[in-house]
Amino acid sequence: MSEDAKRFGGGALVAKPFADDRKPATSAVRKFIIKSADMGEDMQKETVDIAIAAFEKHNVEKDVAEYMKKEFDKKHGPTWHCIVGKNFGSYVTHETNHFVYFYLDSKAVLLFKSG
Repeated sequence: MSEDAKRFGGGALVAKPFADDRKPATSAVRKFIIKSADMGEDMQKETVDIAIAAFEKHNVEKDVAEYMKKEFDKKHGPTWHCIVGKNFGSYVTHETNHFVYFYLDSKAVLLFKSG
């Protein structure tokens, strides 16, 4: 197990924000922890990358969720649903291989495809 994984708890991953042509790259390290996933690892990484971009562009959780939902609708077809926040409960039905629940820093993100 890597030192970062030991520091943040088993299975935790650490991501650096990706460089964007419109914004200078920052050296900040964002901590993310995948809590539950029924999704391929490549799509999980894409989800975290899109979440980082959404949090860089928006300060309101509703706007972050909207950004992520629209990005996934465009890239992977409808109908995606996204919930972002610090305190919420959920029980959802999703399409196979289209569900991820993770923490990015202190915010939880639930993204799934249904319908």
